Amino acid sequence: MDKILNIGKYLFPLSFLLYVGLHLGKPDVGASFVPDYIPFPYFWNYFTLVCILLFIVSAVVGKYDKLAYCLMAVYVILMALLVHLPRAMGHELGTGTMMADLEREKELEMVNFFRNIMVTGALLAFARYVATDKRVMG
Repeated sequence: MDKILNIGKYLFPLSFLLYVGLHLGKPDVGASFVPDYIPFPYFWNYFTLVCILLFIVSAVVGKYDKLAYCLMAVYVILMALLVHLPRAMGHELGTGTMMADLEREKELEMVNFFRNIMVTGALLAFARYVATDKRVMG
């Protein structure tokens, strides 16, 4: 049973490869999540891609993994608070869209907000209970 449970140590960080694929394959979508007041949305799309890749490598290899989990948690909670929550309240969503579409987008952003909160909790739990390299974070 322990061998099956140990899969989670790798499955969780590797699941972030989905975001790498989205940032790489659909840069327009990734850049569209950058708030209007932040310049260079494509730079931030690719910068985020690199940061997520570094997180995955660090978590799987086990070097600086506690730091990586904590930094990824900060990124995910910032995305929840600075991107998904404002969009869930209707900010920075398309003004030319139909009311039903706008309401649907707001609902999806609220789901994204709650998902990010859950993922932040998981990242912090992994930092506390799974990470092995405590050189930076202690």
